[in-house]
Formats: sequence, structure tokens, C-alpha cells
Amino acid sequence: MGESPRADATTTTGRGRSLVTGRLVSLCLVSAVVTVAAGLVQVAFGSYPTTFGEALHILLDPAMLLNPEVWRAFLLDAELPRMSRRYLVVWNLRVPRVVVAVLAGATLSVSGAVFQAVTRNELASPFVLGVSSGAGFAVLLTLVVFTGLAPFLPLFAALGGTVAFLLVYAIAWKGGTSPVRLVLAGVVVSMIFHSLQQGLFYLAEDIGAVRSAIAWTSGSLAGADWGDVRIALIPSVLSVGLALLGARQLNLLLLGERTAKSLGMRVEAVRFGMASVAILAASAAIAVAGIVSFVGLVVPHIVRTILGSDYRRLLIGCVFVGPALMVSADAVARLALRPIQVPVGVVTGLIGGPYFLYLMRRQDAMGEL
Repeated sequence: MGESPRADATTTTGRGRSLVTGRLVSLCLVSAVVTVAAGLVQVAFGSYPTTFGEALHILLDPAMLLNPEVWRAFLLDAELPRMSRRYLVVWNLRVPRVVVAVLAGATLSVSGAVFQAVTRNELASPFVLGVSSGAGFAVLLTLVVFTGLAPFLPLFAALGGTVAFLLVYAIAWKGGTSPVRLVLAGVVVSMIFHSLQQGLFYLAEDIGAVRSAIAWTSGSLAGADWGDVRIALIPSVLSVGLALLGARQLNLLLLGERTAKSLGMRVEAVRFGMASVAILAASAAIAVAGIVSFVGLVVPHIVRTILGSDYRRLLIGCVFVGPALMVSADAVARLALRPIQVPVGVVTGLIGGPYFLYLMRRQDAMGEL
């Protein structure tokens, strides 16, 4: 005699099971080590060279770490205290780039994991579902046409991502949705917004702005500073926190609409709410890092392979693995072809593209969870 839906739901939602496992701890520790190591490489190397020892000394200097004026300048845009050139290069040019990569990696990974639960589609991600393209168009429109509204980039990115996601659902809806229709609708919407992005280049009069926009549409952390950290920090923390709080609801969504409704869930309300969280997370990353492809697809699969499908652990794993991938990819993008800097989106695309094809060939159900 099989398990009842309620018993199955108890297993899936993780009731009565320990949240912390050896695999989770190991994955988080390894990911943290990779992130720190890649971050040190980023901080130590560049056109103004420093050694690892010098970089560590500068990073761990109590005069910097414990100085409230320094953090007020970084996080609140106050006047920056006087410091030597070495300290200025490390703290004001290289450290914020690593911090932005950490925030973007975590939010894109969490966003992809949430979208996969909301759509019950293993191939779902902000990039595949057109959310990245919609948010990217909104941000590019702001940068090229409405430059005075740049402080509101996360808001416009979220609005563009929401419009794109609603279009995908409207196109895919036919008495319901399916994984195949959602992916195909996402491809259509992505192509539409990508064409609109290309059209915006003809409206820009500043050639420098066009070049920056082209790099941004490829996903680039070049020039990331503490202003970008200030833009992304609050929406990133908020969206990741809300996603972690909604882990149990995401587990229930994986059981299917009928089972979730039988357990008292308002499925459409939860789906809309969690999709909004995923859009906010993706928009926070896109506003400061551009359109970085495949992070939201690859990382949840890596974590799911190691930890399983319990979203309480899966999301925590994404928070650690996403930054490890993003910071490492950006280190390769910045240093592999010095002095030329490759957009980080090129590196993640080279990783994620083949992995996406592997997933499509592996799953007979075209990605259905």
C-alpha cells in the first residue's frame, strides 16, 4: 500500500528531518573556500600588482576593518577617508567587484531554483524564461535614454522582468502550462527583448555609452564599485531571505497543484508570490552585473545533485555555490587574457551552454520536475 499524499508531503517538505547534514556543511565550506580563494586572486592581481601577503595584510588591517568612517563611506556614500594608493586600489576598486560577484551569484542561483519550483520545470531559470532579457531591456533603457533615473535601476529591472514573465505565462497558457511550452515561450520572449535591446543602441549618442552597454548585455563586472553594492545589497538580502522563508511552500509546489491544494495551499497566490521573489532576486543581479547567463540554471542542478530536492537545503546550498561560481568565473574573465577583460557572461555561457544541452538530452520529460 503506497504512502498517502500527506505522508509524501511530509517527506518532501522535510518535517521531522534535520536541516543540517554533513553534505550541506561540506558543500558550504568548500564553496566558501573557493569564493575566498578566487576573491583573493581578484584582489591580489591586476594592472597594479600586489602579492597575496600584501593583499591579506590590507584586507585584514584593523585600521580599515574597524573604522566606522570607512564603512560609512563605502555603504552610505560618505566622503572617503585618506588612504594610500595600495589601500585605495584594493578596497575601492577590487573588493567591491568581488562583493558584487558574490551578491549576483547568490541571487541568480536562488532565483533559478525558485523558478524551477514555481514552474515545476527543471530547465527554468531567469535567462531561459526571458526574465533576464526583460529586466535587461528595462535597465538598458534607463542607462541609454533615462540616465537620470539610474538610482532606481533595481526597480526598473524588476518591472521589466515581471512584464517578461507575465508574457511568457500568457503565451504558454493553454488551459494550463507545461515545461515545453514555458521554455519555448521563454525563448520567444527573450528574442523579442533582445531585439529591443539592439534597437536601443541606435538611440544612444555617446559611443562610450554604447560600448559600455554592449559589455553590460554580455554580463560584465568591469567597473563595479561600492555604488553597485549599495544598489544591490538590500534587494539581494530581501529576496534571498524571502526565498528561504518560502522553502516549505516551494517543496509543496513540487508535489503538484492537486496535492498542494489538498494540504490547504493557495497555489496561485503562492506561485505568484514566489515568482515575484525570484524576479526581485534576478533583477538585483542584473542591475549591477548585466545579463549573466546560465548561473541560475547550472547552480541549482549542481546543488540538487549533491543535496537532493529539499528546498530548505537546496536554497542554502545555492547561496554558497552561486558566489563560488560567479567569483571564480569573473577571476577567469578578468585575468585569463590580461590586459583584455572578457565579460563574465561569456565564461558562464561557455560553462552553462553545454550543461543546458546535457540536461535537455538527459530528461525525457524535457525538464519536468
